[in-house]
Amino acid sequence: MRLVRVIITGAAGFIGSNLTEQLLNEGHEVVGVDNFDDYYSGKTMFLERSSDHPRFSMVRGDILDLDLMKRTMKGADAVVHLAAQAGVRFSVKDPLKSHMVNVVGTLNVLLASLEGGVKRVVNSSSSSVYGNIGHRPVTEMDPVRPVSPYATSKLAAEIYCRQFYELYGLDTVSLRYFTVYGPRQRPDMAIRIFTERILKGLPPQIYGDGEQSRDFTFVEDVVAAIRSAMTAPDLKGAAINISGGKPITVNRLVQELQAVCGRRDLDPVYLPSQPGDVDHTWGDPTLAARLLAGRPGRASGKGSGSMWNGTGAAKSGGPS
Repeated sequence: MRLVRVIITGAAGFIGSNLTEQLLNEGHEVVGVDNFDDYYSGKTMFLERSSDHPRFSMVRGDILDLDLMKRTMKGADAVVHLAAQAGVRFSVKDPLKSHMVNVVGTLNVLLASLEGGVKRVVNSSSSSVYGNIGHRPVTEMDPVRPVSPYATSKLAAEIYCRQFYELYGLDTVSLRYFTVYGPRQRPDMAIRIFTERILKGLPPQIYGDGEQSRDFTFVEDVVAAIRSAMTAPDLKGAAINISGGKPITVNRLVQELQAVCGRRDLDPVYLPSQPGDVDHTWGDPTLAARLLAGRPGRASGKGSGSMWNGTGAAKSGGPS
């Protein structure tokens, strides 16, 4: 599929702003959609490099505005749906907002894309749909047992995407991201929280015993996977793991960050586990290797030492 005009919902966010730059560098026209809500500040800065680009335009609005979505999506080659109410812990406190944004908002994007003749919708899902999986990599064939409203909302959005492919012929794919990290990550994400505390000379705070593990995936690899999913053939509404494939424990993560920051003297403080958090994430990237490998737009890995390597997995699965 030849890409010309791409819509990115959540374009000002962590992943969205990185993807916007990548697509503009490739010569595509990008229309960003974002409501710049107050969940976290600083997003306007993320688009500074793109805002004056002649092939970039910005729609300030909400995915809950169906009429706006219909006007925006009309005639697009692809829609990358990244807008969401993020945060497992936030969803425990406010499940209704997570549902409205992540489920109803996704349904609006799908309805607008179908009416507007969009050629493909790339939906952003989450590894949280699996729930507590134990110490093993999960495949897309494993059962999904979400344990938070956020995870439930992401699974519901996936189901809508698959149904729109099966019922209406809208070409969709859902990418299940595993703990994305890198430049511009949200202030509520673990690596950023730990690093900021360590740099301030404060002990890192760990929820639980720290032996829970995460499959960290670098943002450049996620951008490359999205780029591949925009043009790969025969995706047919599938859900696909996008993972680094090398989980590490939170305790080890903190040790690595302390070493990088030169503050091994700061002993972690352990706090009670939080409702909705899962014990482990670990994704099997085999399906991504089969469906997405070798597609154009792979990440360069500049400055990261990590890149999409054509096998569907990142060369470096963690921040160490």
